Amino acid sequence: MDWYLYPAVIAAGFACGFINTLAGSGSLITLPLLIFLGLPATVANGTNRVAILLQNIVGVRGYQSHGLLDLRQALWLAGPAALGAIVGARIAVDLNETAMQRAIGVIMVIMLLVLLINPKRWLEGRGGDVRERPGPMELGLFFLIGIYGGFIQAGVGIFLLAGLVLGAGFDLVRANAIKVLIILVFTVPALIVFLINSQVNWGIGLILAMGNMMGAWAGTQFASRPGAAVWVHRILVTVVIVSSAKLLGVFDLLSHVVS
Repeated sequence: MDWYLYPAVIAAGFACGFINTLAGSGSLITLPLLIFLGLPATVANGTNRVAILLQNIVGVRGYQSHGLLDLRQALWLAGPAALGAIVGARIAVDLNETAMQRAIGVIMVIMLLVLLINPKRWLEGRGGDVRERPGPMELGLFFLIGIYGGFIQAGVGIFLLAGLVLGAGFDLVRANAIKVLIILVFTVPALIVFLINSQVNWGIGLILAMGNMMGAWAGTQFASRPGAAVWVHRILVTVVIVSSAKLLGVFDLLSHVVS
């Protein structure tokens, strides 16, 4: 990799880490970059997990230091998500993800409507009405989200937030903290699957991880500020709009129209 690309990779990693820590879909920045650098799509998918793993170690530590992480709840939900991630990563080794991206884009449009129609639910959760242990439905939901996260990282944070806020009843800031730990846990088995199949470029992955870790640190500092939930909701809405447009091919269509 040419020297002048190093700052671009680190900058992309920073943006990815910041967005992932507060919302999700940051990998929609880094995956196209890794492919642009010449990595096959499957290797880019695996290499991206190195940065995601280290990013979330920093994110978990940051949220924990500010007292925002419910470790017990996070571990309950991380188990089924990790099992799902193994399944998803095995699928990703061989399968073209274009059709799945289109389907996820449609789901994100629906989620955007939910974000806009009932923002108070996202900001406040269900208050004290959060069960100590998740039920079978919630465990099953997070297993399915884990499959998607193992398959392709991009967008999994948004689905985890939906499950944590609309399903489990957490407010958006605390849901983000739990989301980061869940992704950390299920990234480990997913990364192992990609490693076994020789689909990880460690050199580029570690350079990207430098930016991701700095972005995750900045994200946790931002999330701990008073009134951060309102801004996190706005960031989430923006990310969902951009992500759904990207996954549905809107940007590709516009580029063809302009050219």
